[in-house]
Amino acid sequence: MSSMKRHYYISDDLDDLELIEQQLEQAGVITPQIHVLSEDDAGVKAHHLNDVEAVLRKDVVGGTERGAVVGAIGAALIIGAAWATGIADVITWVPPIFLAVIVLGFCTWEGGLIGIQEPHSDFVRFRDSLQAGKHILVVDVSESQEQILRKVTDEHPKLSPAGEGPAAPGWFIGARGKFEQMIKGTAWRHQ
Repeated sequence: MSSMKRHYYISDDLDDLELIEQQLEQAGVITPQIHVLSEDDAGVKAHHLNDVEAVLRKDVVGGTERGAVVGAIGAALIIGAAWATGIADVITWVPPIFLAVIVLGFCTWEGGLIGIQEPHSDFVRFRDSLQAGKHILVVDVSESQEQILRKVTDEHPKLSPAGEGPAAPGWFIGARGKFEQMIKGTAWRHQ
C-alpha cells in the first residue's frame, strides 16, 4: 500500500456506521483500515464493527517512549557520575552499569504505567464527543482509495467529518489484513 492518510468522522448512529463499514469493505477498503472508537463497546460488538483495541486507546507506547528517554538520561548520569568520581576504579564498573540498566528499565516500565492511564494523543480531541455518547469512525486510506471513501461518506448525512491525521503504515495494515484472512481461513477449516 502506498502512503496512507487517516480520516476521522463523528456519528451517533451505530447502524449507520455498520452500513458504512460494509460499503467500504465492498468497495475494496479492508477491515484493518476501518475502526470505530466508542465508549459503547457492547454496541460496537453487537454491530460487528472493528473497534479500536483497548491498548491502542491509551498512550502506552508514548508513555513508554517518554519513560525510556528519562531512563536513558538517568542511566547516562549514573555512568557519568561513576566515571567523574572515579568510584568505578575502586568498585569496578559492574555496579554502576547494573544500576544504570535498572534505572533505564524502571523508568521505561513506569512510563508505560503512566501512559496506560492517559488517552492516546490521537483521540484526546474526541473526549467530549465520546462522553456525549457519540462514536468516532477512523478510516486509513491510500491516495487511490480517497475517492471511494468520499463517495461512501457523502451518502451518509449523519456522519460529520472530524479531521485528518497520519495513518498506520500501509505495510502494517496490509500485513494485518493477510493475518486476519489466514485466521478466518483456519477457523473455517476447523468448524
